Amino acid sequence: MKAEALDVEEFITQSQQQLIIDVRSPIEFNKGHIPGSLNIPLFEDTERAEIGTLYKIKGKEEAVMRGLEIVSPKLSDFIRKTKNSSQNKDVFVYCFRGGMRSNSFGWLINISGLKSIIMNGGYKAYRNHVLNYFEKPHKLILLGGATGSGKTDILKELQKQMQAVDLENLAHHKGSAFGAIGQEPQLPQQLFEHNLFNELKKQDITKTILLEDESMTIGYNKIPYPFWLQMKQAPIVKIKVPFELRVNRLVNEYGTAPIEQLKQSIKNISEQLGMNNAKDCLQFLDEEKLADVARLTLIYYDKAYLYNHEKKGLKTIIEVETDTDEPVINAKKVSEALEHYGNR
Repeated sequence: MKAEALDVEEFITQSQQQLIIDVRSPIEFNKGHIPGSLNIPLFEDTERAEIGTLYKIKGKEEAVMRGLEIVSPKLSDFIRKTKNSSQNKDVFVYCFRGGMRSNSFGWLINISGLKSIIMNGGYKAYRNHVLNYFEKPHKLILLGGATGSGKTDILKELQKQMQAVDLENLAHHKGSAFGAIGQEPQLPQQLFEHNLFNELKKQDITKTILLEDESMTIGYNKIPYPFWLQMKQAPIVKIKVPFELRVNRLVNEYGTAPIEQLKQSIKNISEQLGMNNAKDCLQFLDEEKLADVARLTLIYYDKAYLYNHEKKGLKTIIEVETDTDEPVINAKKVSEALEHYGNR
């Protein structure tokens, strides 16, 4: 019973809210996979390596026979795991190239009474599809502002009324030297790209999408270069919050963080801060003078922010002045500025 096969686009569409099984080895799966997929590997990492070596030395027939020896005792367990995880009869399956592993697993699923659908070209085709998507033109507008301006909270408010994607949330990182504090571990690069792809696919590509103004690198995740080029050309609405309000925000945001994490973050940017400033920050941390630490680090980040904007050669910056740190009020100001910009 041969499995039904779909091209990538149709596979993605039909598999929404369905069981997707990745039959590749754990090391392949952990590097990158379709978000939400379940890993039921035909071969464990060492088994896959053994079969690959056998294929090179003795050829396909020997490798296939050894593969059958390894897989045969696992067949009932494969079916049990699949049936325990499936909500209905349709099971979507992929391997690396849409070849022997996914077709074999699909055949097994079919004879168990379920219906398998495999992806033509497998994970490799999916990766190419995702990367090609980032080259599609998007109507982007960026939300900018110096560190401590509360851009993420403003973005969350704006998500209630317009299309917006939270890049920092996807990256599990706030973008600065302190950005990993209080966050979940960052995902491998491929998974970050896949999650970004999923978020963008939810948006109407013909309408404006709001993003936070970010560097290309957020922690160790990188915004895909073709998409980053589009961001560089996008207009920026820049919220300008008074310095001391930004200081207070940083104190509230990081004030409960472990002191050693804060110290390590200071050490990571000590060269940029200047050794004397870094030394002062470490002393202020010991003295629990968090506002003084925030002031010194903001001076550095403000200079870096201005430099990055000058380096980008930005043409359209819409400045929004505010005297409050309240996200709802500032979101309203940004929304009004965007509306005025769109009506020009």
